[in-house]
Amino acid sequence: MSGFGLAGPPLAPTIAGWNHVRTGKVRDLYSNDSGQLLMVTSDRISAFDWVLPTTIPTKGAVLTQLSLFWFEKLKEIVPNHIVSTDVPEEVRGRAVIVRPLTMSPIECVARGYLTGSGWSEYKMSKSVCGIALPAGLLDGSQLPMDIFTPATKAEVGDHDINISYEQAAEFVPEAKELRDLTLALYGAAADFAKTRGIILADTKFEFGKDENDVITLGDEALTPDSSRFWDAATWKPGGTQPSFDKQFVRDYLVESGWDRESPPPQLPEDVVEKTAQRYRDAYLRLTGGPFKD
Repeated sequence: MSGFGLAGPPLAPTIAGWNHVRTGKVRDLYSNDSGQLLMVTSDRISAFDWVLPTTIPTKGAVLTQLSLFWFEKLKEIVPNHIVSTDVPEEVRGRAVIVRPLTMSPIECVARGYLTGSGWSEYKMSKSVCGIALPAGLLDGSQLPMDIFTPATKAEVGDHDINISYEQAAEFVPEAKELRDLTLALYGAAADFAKTRGIILADTKFEFGKDENDVITLGDEALTPDSSRFWDAATWKPGGTQPSFDKQFVRDYLVESGWDRESPPPQLPEDVVEKTAQRYRDAYLRLTGGPFKD
């Protein structure tokens, strides 16, 4: 069993002129009579396929504004779904109006470093998603090349499953284009992040097709929720890296003794504060300007 925490699925806020469509792990989606979509990013945080019962203050606004930064920076590589930031006042700063997309059934993951589920797979097979890797790599090692490691999308509470590119190509006709775009976006973002003293270890993108059948980047882009950001000054392969993402929460939950089967525990105040600070620090380091809620 997994999914939402103790209170079950959260109630999406009522927004005048907008109809609630669905609630995901972090985002609430609305539509209006003009066919537009309003995507609101909450302060919820998920880990190990659970949405935790504790929220992280300002997290939703950080994710939204950092995504907007990356969408603008990478728009020459691929179009994105942003229409406007002119949103209702009650969700200003944490919401955007976006184009409807027919979303791809796979998550597009790029890895330049070995960690997380990739490290777990490598220890068993010396490969990740069917891509053979050299022996002797450590947790946190830089890979000899950037790799595309797609995953099937899961509903809230289910596990994403890593698959090979060949498996993805069996049911996604545009798999090659998605792979090429994913690696191009990752490469550009990783190069930029290095100029800010940040290692972009891995990240995931979600693509869809617009009304003209054009592949378009949707959801979020290169945030602490969808990426692993490490401090380049302290990077040292061989263990967990100091990070600017939600790995701090994952580490706390592992050390807490939670079994990952029963509803997750509340996060202590100090974990909440330190996690919120890591998200703000990521924004500052990457954009060069302080986060303003």
